[in-house]
Amino acid sequence: MSDASSGDEPSIRSETMNAGAYESHLARSRRMWNRWSDWYGLSESDFEPMREEAISRLGLGSGDRVLDIGCGPGVNFASVRDEIGADGELVAVDYSPEMVSKARDRVAEHGWDNVEVACADAGTVTFDEPFDAAIATLSMSVMPDIELAAETVYRSLTPESRFVVFDVRAGLGGALGLLNPAVELFLRWYANWNPDDDVVESLTAVFESVEVVETYMAGFAYTAMAEKRPTATDESAAGCNS
Repeated sequence: MSDASSGDEPSIRSETMNAGAYESHLARSRRMWNRWSDWYGLSESDFEPMREEAISRLGLGSGDRVLDIGCGPGVNFASVRDEIGADGELVAVDYSPEMVSKARDRVAEHGWDNVEVACADAGTVTFDEPFDAAIATLSMSVMPDIELAAETVYRSLTPESRFVVFDVRAGLGGALGLLNPAVELFLRWYANWNPDDDVVESLTAVFESVEVVETYMAGFAYTAMAEKRPTATDESAAGCNS
């Protein structure tokens, strides 16, 4: 199994967030999620059906290699591993050392020798080998630069693969929309949510195809599926090898 590395210093894409703000957001996330790591289990079962649905959208098969971005304490590991089997590989990253520690404890408890967990920034991490699919549950919206994280995932995927994101937003519909400002404040307090970047817009800026395939709780939670399509270079190389 190849190891993830932290990569170089971030080349910040966002015009609204300089390098200092980026590092400040990361540092606050690390403090916040270290603190919440002991209590994450309280919400793990609440979102389990939605996470399961998101994972099912990946179309995984035995032997696949999967990336879990912002893995937290490893809540997706069992479901992903059920799909990829003992011959597949799951590589997970999170920026909180306490979350990573709990994820590794989960791996050790189950004796999974094909699951690797790294403490790394999703915006700058690099990998030795490409992935067949990627999943992010309740993590993309708290990245300091969401598009930068999406670019990391895109580069790490093989052509014709999927990145499925389950997340939350201040996007209540109808009369409940009046509550969106309060929802935004809560998300920023609870999760260091990033109000300056939109997850779906960021995915659309990077991937060739993006679709919101499910919504829950009046639009508060949603699942988006992004697909990486073969480029002209990929198709040309395939033609030369045929």
